[in-house]
Amino acid sequence: MTHSIASDALSPQTWPRALWQRCRTLWLLKLAGNTVATLGFFPLYFWVMQNAGPAWVLPLTAVDRLIAFWPAMLPVYLTLWAYIALPVLLAKDRRELNTIAIGCAVMTAIALAVFWWMPTAIPNFAIDAALGSSLHFLKTFDAAGNAFPSLHVSFSVFACLVLARQLREAGAPLWLRLLNVVWAVAIVYSTMAVRQHVLIDVLGGFGLGLAMGFALRERPSAAPVPVAA
Repeated sequence: MTHSIASDALSPQTWPRALWQRCRTLWLLKLAGNTVATLGFFPLYFWVMQNAGPAWVLPLTAVDRLIAFWPAMLPVYLTLWAYIALPVLLAKDRRELNTIAIGCAVMTAIALAVFWWMPTAIPNFAIDAALGSSLHFLKTFDAAGNAFPSLHVSFSVFACLVLARQLREAGAPLWLRLLNVVWAVAIVYSTMAVRQHVLIDVLGGFGLGLAMGFALRERPSAAPVPVAA
């Protein structure tokens, strides 16, 4: 009697176990790598912000004028850091983990190069960011020059594409795969709702994340080899 390992993984009854197995795989390396990457990103990011030249202010579009300022979306905006950790957590092996790391590194390098050579900023919106609030801290801490392309959007789109494949491979139900897309869309929308980005840099970030997600997608594996029960 034989059975296919892949068919077990795709069974609706076993998708939680398939996801849990992915989480357990190389968990210590994932934790260390994600921590080092996050801590290493910010000094480089803010060094570029502080040393780049004067920023060019991006123009507004009709879409920007339609989207209302919605400070309640700030918590959604901040969930990016949890969202981009999920593809790392669900990487099934070292090869997939390396692919995700390469994608994030290349997107970061491209964006920082653009920030350095062509710094851009959003218009100075007249918004009510109360002194001491989280939104006021964000506006003060995140300097101009980093508008186009939006790394927030790039990472969201890239993570969404990787998670979509991971959830599909694990046989996750449709509602969970839809939740992944809804989360990514909410983060992208939040970048405009809290007035951190405008449509032009959102589109730039979307294109960068989409290109990297498809460029680094894994090729289909060979058919599973039956094994003895």
